[in-house]
Amino acid sequence: MVQAIFDDENPETRARWAYPDTGTWDPDRNTNEFLALLPTWRSFGLLGLTLNLQCGNPVRGRGADGVVPVQQPWKVSAYEADGSLKPEWMRRLKLVLDAADQYGMVVILGLFYFGQDHHLADEAAVVRATENVIRWLDENDVTNVVIEVANECNVPRYSHDILTPDRIPELIARVRELTDRPVSASYGAMPDDYLPAAELVGAMDFVLLHANGLDDPGIIAEMVRDVRMKAHRTGGGKPIVFNEDNHFDFFKPTNNFLAATENYASWGFFDPGDANDYNDGYQCPPVQWGLTTPRKRSFFYELGRMTGAVRGRA
Repeated sequence: MVQAIFDDENPETRARWAYPDTGTWDPDRNTNEFLALLPTWRSFGLLGLTLNLQCGNPVRGRGADGVVPVQQPWKVSAYEADGSLKPEWMRRLKLVLDAADQYGMVVILGLFYFGQDHHLADEAAVVRATENVIRWLDENDVTNVVIEVANECNVPRYSHDILTPDRIPELIARVRELTDRPVSASYGAMPDDYLPAAELVGAMDFVLLHANGLDDPGIIAEMVRDVRMKAHRTGGGKPIVFNEDNHFDFFKPTNNFLAATENYASWGFFDPGDANDYNDGYQCPPVQWGLTTPRKRSFFYELGRMTGAVRGRA
């Protein structure tokens, strides 16, 4: 759900996200339509969602040349270059946080995304932005947020070294100096690199894993065992959350969703959709937040069956 507060300040790309009925992009419409669906999602037993102050990739697949740009051309960031916070972004964020709290839901709040962190002028601005967010959460008495300092910190596209695996424990430590909110960084499912090192696991309060591209549910169980072993070796057990996974075999006897939860790890539904068509998925603006596709409905049905909100099978 990372696009819930999305906006694009680049006039050359902003029109890409236009609503088909109006021909224009409207960030407030996006957030308001998101808020309207929260009670529906909660009724199926959904307990948490992921936001990001630099959102996530808003297009499906790769560009015309077959390559995802290291620095994406759209400008999607809650931060000014010096790390100060943009009021309109924080206004939309507060609407979402307050509504989620009303429905008893936790928000995993991401601070940085590798496609947009280059909009911060330097490393000092990254640290300043982090401090400003924590201060803002305290000033607004937000109690239903845990922190993801960076999305997929191991993806080699970050412009600032402090957001990469070798140094992100420094930023996690800085967050810990400022707040007692749980803090982590997610680890992307890169080929041959989908498990964080013991040092990084030790730095996290909870462990965020991704499973995109990992087609064998057995690997999910192996990932949980590996992380638990590293966690115990570096100080004790920690919650594990697969907060991004694009596998949808919900009605097969085994799938990634079941493999995670049966091993006592949380699991997050990542549905990018197939196009920016105001219908598919949850990540390609303009996003249709309703249960408009069989994929969306099958996830929420399986979630509801698991939580008891839906009885039996159709």
